Amino acid sequence: MPVSPPRPKGPPLNALRAFEAAARLGGFNNAAEELCVTSGAISQHIKTLEDWAGAKLFERRSQGVVLTDVGAEVIADFTSAFDALGDAVRLLRTKTTVTTINIAALPSIAQLWLSPRLPAIRRAFPHINISITALETPPNLNREMFDISLFFEAANTDNNANNINDINNNKQIILEEDTILPVCSPEIAKRLKTPADLLNETCLYDVLWPDDWTNWLNKAAPDLTIPKNGPSYSLFSIAAEETKNGAGILMGHLSLLEAPLKNGDLVAPFKQTVKTDKPLILKFAGDKNVSNNLRHVIDSLTG
Repeated sequence: MPVSPPRPKGPPLNALRAFEAAARLGGFNNAAEELCVTSGAISQHIKTLEDWAGAKLFERRSQGVVLTDVGAEVIADFTSAFDALGDAVRLLRTKTTVTTINIAALPSIAQLWLSPRLPAIRRAFPHINISITALETPPNLNREMFDISLFFEAANTDNNANNINDINNNKQIILEEDTILPVCSPEIAKRLKTPADLLNETCLYDVLWPDDWTNWLNKAAPDLTIPKNGPSYSLFSIAAEETKNGAGILMGHLSLLEAPLKNGDLVAPFKQTVKTDKPLILKFAGDKNVSNNLRHVIDSLTG
């Protein structure tokens, strides 16, 4: 008669993911955001793992959590394991006929920079489906199933590539510097002769970049202070539309306003530009295991 004795069980995979994410990101809330669950779920997963292991992995403090000696000793192996799992999943995708490229982008980049480029990509590669997700913060491409991310962020100078053919182990391409300067409608521009004229106008603000006006004024008019009493917007695309409609003067990011500046809907009344320290960067998942479809899309966006 066959015998099927019970076998010892390992901890749940979700508990291991929760532990690794919380340790790598420095807290339960950050792990919850990355894994799209609640912080309470992360806490419960980690408690399950601690019960299984018979040891505490985090010290719970009023200011947050800190790894115990046991947790700190094992976390590197877990991170390497989940990175390897992500690489294996992506390798599997390159060996199949998957034709969907998933792009994560800052909402303003998705709407104003990426969207105008999509028709040409569809015409050139009609077999490729492009899925776009607007996010406020860059995803972890080692863990989430995005193929490309497009964000303004500080560049890793040791990890740049000029194009997809230079990648080797490089996973990011600087598309262009982020350059700012005031923009407005042609009617308002007629009233602006010097930066001091801004004191008589309404200045618009984007909540994602609250320091843009200060940074530009520090270069263009260091003795000038503008009251921060103008309207603010959570979407740069809406702020740009309101600027075109004559609502006021916006500190424009040139890489996002190429079309309205070219066709005259917006005007830059002053010549002074300022570069931020966060260029527009394309990051992509994988290194040597990049599918042909992904290469096509990257080439189109960087060409």
